Amino acid sequence: MTMLAPSILSADFANLQRDVELVLAAGADWLHVDVMDGHFVPNISIGVPVVKSLRKATGGFLDVHLMISQPERYLDAFAKAGADLLNIHVEAEGDMEAMLRHIRELGCKSALTIKPNTAPEAVFPYLPLCDMVLVMSVEPGFGGQKFMPSALPKLRALKAEILRQGLNCLLEIDGGINLQNAGEAASAGADILVAGSAVFGAGDVAAAVHSFKLL
Repeated sequence: MTMLAPSILSADFANLQRDVELVLAAGADWLHVDVMDGHFVPNISIGVPVVKSLRKATGGFLDVHLMISQPERYLDAFAKAGADLLNIHVEAEGDMEAMLRHIRELGCKSALTIKPNTAPEAVFPYLPLCDMVLVMSVEPGFGGQKFMPSALPKLRALKAEILRQGLNCLLEIDGGINLQNAGEAASAGADILVAGSAVFGAGDVAAAVHSFKLL
């Protein structure tokens, strides 16, 4: 069954613990935490203090997506704050291999992300060091964008390469995911669906989670 990771970027930050508890109780598998630095992407979102507060408020799996230019500077801090998975961009600065190894040394799951204009082959050399790869189906940095179908062949290419290398690496997709395109994404190889407004923007959040879990 495909997993669901609601993006807290679309939650009510004045009632974040309430919203997190609601989606987890409804059956969400992970919590997706978008960290933006205002440099790698245009917007600024949240940082270490929010992850630390979330860790105190929930035992849920924290999938922390670092949309930052120099992730190496912050890996230790986010791991200490309670991240379960640290996800860096292949387009970011730094030694990808060294950073992925360090993430695992910190006791976290390791992941790489590719933007819409990045070919899936960019992460092939690093797959043995990845517990997950995230394919962005929108340009990172803004919520509420329309899903890009060009992400689907990337998922298929990554799935084929993961199988070819005999690896245990999950695939995640993030960006414009809703109940209309989630099935397509899962069929293309996505193991984890990140959904923000389609969950937290729904009239009945719990019902939205249930609907995703039925796919």
